[in-house]
Amino acid sequence: MIASHLTALEEALRRFQAQTPRLESWGRRLATVLEDGGRLLACGNGGSAEQAQHLTAELVGRYQTERRPFAAIPLHTDISALTAIGNDYGHEEMFARQVRAHGRPGDVLICLSTSGSSKNIIAAAKAAAEVGVRAWALTGPGPNPLAGVCAEAITVEAPSTATVQEVHLAAIHMLCAAIDAVVCGTRDGAVMCGTGDGAMARGTGDGAVVRGTADGAMGRGTGDVTVARGAGDGARRVMDLDREAEETV
Repeated sequence: MIASHLTALEEALRRFQAQTPRLESWGRRLATVLEDGGRLLACGNGGSAEQAQHLTAELVGRYQTERRPFAAIPLHTDISALTAIGNDYGHEEMFARQVRAHGRPGDVLICLSTSGSSKNIIAAAKAAAEVGVRAWALTGPGPNPLAGVCAEAITVEAPSTATVQEVHLAAIHMLCAAIDAVVCGTRDGAVMCGTGDGAMARGTGDGAVVRGTADGAMGRGTGDVTVARGAGDGARRVMDLDREAEETV
């Protein structure tokens, strides 16, 4: 039994390799959303709920590399809201109503479902489209209804729910690694990420990015233009070769 379980997982992971380019693309785009102040919402039922929470915990905390925390919300953890919505509006609205409450245009919702047919997850994806949130599905075998209503989907071809969930966990870790690669590293630059009283710097070939996480300051140098943002006084200064301008944001 154990040997057959491992064989099934090995085969599923081998098939999943074809999905890695899309997973890397998700990581790059999600990194941009999070760095720009957007948020990730995540939802699932049962084991998929746990994995949704695993993903958000890695982003609010850290995966492997020290960096600033990102805004990520698992939609199943607010028990009072969840039970109130379920009682007043029905089980199918448990996540959808929260998407409408917390989602902002440009945010991302990741929907996890091993079957791809959970009605409350499908409703959440539809609600995301209504409020300008991009919905991505991580499901079992496709095609399935959830993948059909999301902007993009990554499917796991495996017959067992347990195997699908195990591949989903690997996918979550790969997604976090892809995000960290964007936030804290480049191919040709130096990397230093820190928090608290430290700073985060990224070398970019023709310039560098430096972010201070203690006082909220951010500076970027690109050779011919420098951008600095001070979160403390709410001002942003943009300087180039020919002019200097300041505006309050």
